[in-house]
Amino acid sequence: MYALARSILFRLDAETAHGHALTALDLAHRLKLAGRLGGKRIDDPVELMGLRFPNRVGLAAGLDKNADHLDALGALGFGFVEVGTVTPRPQEGNPKPRLFRLPERGAIINRMGFNNAGVEHLVERVKATRFDGVIGINIGKNLTTPVEHAVEDYLLCLEKVHAHADYVAVNISSPNTPGLRNLQFGEHLDALLGTLREAGSRLDQASGRRVPLAVKIAPDMSEEEVGLVATSIATNEMDAVIATNTTIARDAVVGLPHANEQGGLSGRPVFEASSQVIRALRRHLPQLPIIGVGGIDSGEAARAKLEAGADLVQLYTGFIYRGPALVGECAATLKAYRGLE
Repeated sequence: MYALARSILFRLDAETAHGHALTALDLAHRLKLAGRLGGKRIDDPVELMGLRFPNRVGLAAGLDKNADHLDALGALGFGFVEVGTVTPRPQEGNPKPRLFRLPERGAIINRMGFNNAGVEHLVERVKATRFDGVIGINIGKNLTTPVEHAVEDYLLCLEKVHAHADYVAVNISSPNTPGLRNLQFGEHLDALLGTLREAGSRLDQASGRRVPLAVKIAPDMSEEEVGLVATSIATNEMDAVIATNTTIARDAVVGLPHANEQGGLSGRPVFEASSQVIRALRRHLPQLPIIGVGGIDSGEAARAKLEAGADLVQLYTGFIYRGPALVGECAATLKAYRGLE
């Protein structure tokens, strides 16, 4: 069924098809058909970050920026769904076109630019959800906020979403907001994470509810750079790391249509780069939960992320190409793999 739907959707430009697909999924959910698309959720519970995940397969941030489709997506068998990236104020994002398929490599290039309806809208949507899995909320800064004041945007978002998120992901690795990746290193990173840790602890104490903080990092780092980031993550007592965001590298897609478009490349070409970062993180942070994302388009690819050192995985581009069946395939493969350990 999905193969037929994809053949139709792929005749449209990528962003238009994305909107139509989510609208159709919402309709299927209202008709109580969404569960049939992905199959029954695989029961493979695991406790990480003080949270109970129904299974190890999640949806990565970016697909549902505003949490407008959270119930429908959750019905496809995901153990957790991460919504956002959300910013304090609504913003349009970058000019269109800004989303491009590279089907020869199972890849996508995007330069969306944190297009979203703002944190107030997202909070209202999360408050209304009936999804019973883990909900992560991914936060970022507005384009017009100078990098030196970025912490103010992150703090505002954290304060707004804290009561409604199971965990909060701090996005410092999108290549589509100028200067954002500078926050990944040195004093910038320590200052940001230290401030967010302090604020998160204060909010936890006031609410009587602990909300873990995760950091989403880029794949375009050397071993030494990963080590420095890992040190900052540990020093500032982050609860998890998400590895990784999209890549700015183009080596794997040279010569293909759209390969020279600006933006972040996701899908199969980023698989090994993200896995290398996961391996390095695991060496530096042997106990910290790692969420592996990047190029997962099969159950075996999901298993490879766990073998590299991840505890959980997230889907995005593979989900676009493979459809809802990929969720159950990955969850079943990881359940079998963990059963062998």
